[in-house]
Amino acid sequence: MISLIKWVMCVLMPRSDKLPGLEDTDIDGFLRKTRKDSAPLFWMGIVLGAIVFTITPIMTVFLPLPAFLLPKSLLQKHAEKLGSSNIYLIRQMFIVVRLSASLCWGADDKVRAALALKPYQPDPGTARLT
Repeated sequence: MISLIKWVMCVLMPRSDKLPGLEDTDIDGFLRKTRKDSAPLFWMGIVLGAIVFTITPIMTVFLPLPAFLLPKSLLQKHAEKLGSSNIYLIRQMFIVVRLSASLCWGADDKVRAALALKPYQPDPGTARLT
């Protein structure tokens, strides 16, 4: 399941000419930490969001294929349409995955350097909600 979540997140945050993509970050470490530290309901939202992203191309690009079999052009179209779906629950599950990907991406030292920002200090691990 981690591999599927990682793949979906990397699709949502691709590399560009000027900025690193999510695949250039420590996404594996981020996902391990998120799974360990987050509330079970939040983790379930990430898992369900990745599954929804994978099985819904029939609704967005009208092809009965899982998302990982789509060509790159249709994959981006699928992501755009899913993010603006009229079905609130689907859109919210997509947003949970996108939010998590953004948190990983924005905290990475390489990304922060590309944006001319200082790296974050190490997490002291003192604040926990669970």
